[in-house]
Amino acid sequence: MEPKKRTEIASLGQFGLIDLLTKEFSIQHATTLRGVGDDAAVIAPPAGETMLCSTDSFYEGVDFDLTYFPLKHLGYKVVTAGVSDLLAMNARPSQITVSLGVSSKLPVEALQDLYEGISFACKEQEIDLVGGDTRASMTGLVITVTTLGHAPKERIAYRSGAQLHDLICLTGNLGAAYMGLQLLEREKRVLADVANPEPQFKGYEYLLEKYLKPRPRRDIIEALAEEKITPTSMIDLTDGLASDLMQLCKSSKCGARIYLERIPIAKQTTALAEEMHTDPVVAALNGGEDYELLFTVPLAMQEQVMRLGLVDVIGHITAESTGAYLVTPDGSDIKLKAQGFPEATV
Repeated sequence: MEPKKRTEIASLGQFGLIDLLTKEFSIQHATTLRGVGDDAAVIAPPAGETMLCSTDSFYEGVDFDLTYFPLKHLGYKVVTAGVSDLLAMNARPSQITVSLGVSSKLPVEALQDLYEGISFACKEQEIDLVGGDTRASMTGLVITVTTLGHAPKERIAYRSGAQLHDLICLTGNLGAAYMGLQLLEREKRVLADVANPEPQFKGYEYLLEKYLKPRPRRDIIEALAEEKITPTSMIDLTDGLASDLMQLCKSSKCGARIYLERIPIAKQTTALAEEMHTDPVVAALNGGEDYELLFTVPLAMQEQVMRLGLVDVIGHITAESTGAYLVTPDGSDIKLKAQGFPEATV
């Protein structure tokens, strides 16, 4: 086989590398007055709307493993993370900056793959890349994404707005991304010393996609806007249902009761969990990186929300003094914990 081309980053220099990686990006938003190429981007929010901003960082060896994480997928996923933060505020993402810390082990071609994934996600989500930075890294690849968006001030959803008796709504199944990660880690261990590894992924393709290429739930925000529904509170699920629900409860000074039989779990999630002797419920509660949305609406909006056909109502908001609990089908209450296994109470 012909050896794959490898271009050293040093041969291009910082500015040459930036020019190469960003040359295919084009402006899609009228709100972007100036993108890549100046000392700062120039952005004008639509009249009457408020700008929002979120930043996420991803570290090689902590947040991703390049042994099995394709760089194109990684580029897509970091955009998803930024977009999801803005969607969780009921806002429309519009611009993004990407900064890299790059080690010498990566060639230019690897970064081109990363930016191909970023470009695909930006076009799909109608987002403009408007800036960033590239620096040398001694600790592996580091990616920092800052996402900008906008929304009418009165439609912004905070974590702090949940009210007593509000319904707790969820946009999709949980635990699949976590089980996808467990599958990749298992195959990495099993095939560590194999010359020509052939990982066994058949039947679990959905789990791999949920971990490697999660899709932000922009469709939910658009559906809510069409129905003129403004959530009283909202958060995106990146740390696991239990942890993120508890963050929402802390901000809103409330309690919650969610019902086990109402939490959607995909068949592949359950099948792999059983194969790996893991509880799929624990994966759903504590797995994280689902990038689904958890939000609350007034009880009076139940029929309106159900008509969307895109969400499950999994519980309701209670008084702060009652705490946050998972209710099992037999009526037992299990106190939610931010990490690890849920703790049973009497």
